Formats: sequence, structure tokens, C-alpha cells
Amino acid sequence: VARPRDPKLGVVGEVTQVNPGLISGLIDQGYVPVVAPLARGEDGRPYNLNADTAAGALAEALGAKKLVYLTDVEGLYRDLGDRDSLIQRITVEGLRDLVGSGSVSKGMLPKLDSCISALESGVHRVHILDGRVQHALLLEVFTPEGIGTMVMP
Repeated sequence: VARPRDPKLGVVGEVTQVNPGLISGLIDQGYVPVVAPLARGEDGRPYNLNADTAAGALAEALGAKKLVYLTDVEGLYRDLGDRDSLIQRITVEGLRDLVGSGSVSKGMLPKLDSCISALESGVHRVHILDGRVQHALLLEVFTPEGIGTMVMP
């Protein structure tokens, strides 16, 4: 369920409530649901949600152990212009410091805010991976070094 984020943005909404029953039921039946970032508004209108925020809210509501974001960068960087500054592991506290420093790109902020919220709500790990890399999820989860950024509580 959503409410309008800002009247100037039209039908862009923000999550107010997640009802995970349908998704849980599909998972219990062995399905892998694909969820569009849309929500019914408190006013009955449909709203478009930020996909990162919606994914984090759904992970929280489902009690997920892991949340994985596939994006178009290798992971989270201390300095976006410096390829050697990829952060392989970071805690929520470190993530807050990084966000507070102002060095994070504006496009990454909703993802990082979602990471913090999910981890504070019981999700055990969040991974930010380059979705352009073949087998990125397998490489992150099943190799000791991983390939992206893992965020831990």
C-alpha cells in the first residue's frame, strides 16, 4: 500500500504497508515471484514505487535472510571515480557514515537507505551486485571473496 510521495511527482508513491501473504503463498508452493514496483494507494489509485525501496520493504515484510540488488555498477564505492575504492564489506554504521559524508551518488541513495532499513528490520545480509556480470549472484554468495558489496548489521 502506498501514499503519494509528492504531489508534484504525480503517481509516484512511497510504501506505507506491505501485505506479504500472496508472495509467501507463492513461495510456499515453489514459485519464484517476480514483483513489479507498483502499489495500490491508500486513496485507491495505483502508484509507481522506487524499485529499491519496494524490494527492501518486501524483504522486511517476508522476514528474508538476504536481500540482493542487481545494478549496473560493480558495487558500492567510497569514491565513484576511483575503481580501486570498491567496498567489499560494510556494516550499517559504516554505511550511515558513508551516506552522511555526501560522497554517495544521488542514484544510489534510495538503495542504501533501503539496505539500512532492511538490516535494521531483521534482514541478515544485503548484497549489491553488478547485474551485467554473468553468474553474479553465484559468485557473490558461493565464493569467499565475492564480487560486489555485502552489507551486514
